Amino acid sequence: MHEGRLRVYRSRTGGNEWEALTKGLPQKNCYVNVLRDAMAVDSLDKCGIYFGTTGGQVYCSPNAGNSWKAIVHDLPAVLSVEVQTLR
Repeated sequence: MHEGRLRVYRSRTGGNEWEALTKGLPQKNCYVNVLRDAMAVDSLDKCGIYFGTTGGQVYCSPNAGNSWKAIVHDLPAVLSVEVQTLR
């Protein structure tokens, strides 16, 4: 992680501009990675976003990335995340 900050980026302009989504994510001394298959999105409106790290944490944003919360700690490295929406 650049400068030890965990970030998720979002573009609303087709990739021309990006914004860092950091509210609730560690912003110092966080040196983990998010692997390609370790992020998933549910089908709700506003979508929930979930991702796991090589440090064994899983984070969730119930509001399309506007804020984040760790929902799991102390797992082995998270290689993949899948989401199922229950109604």
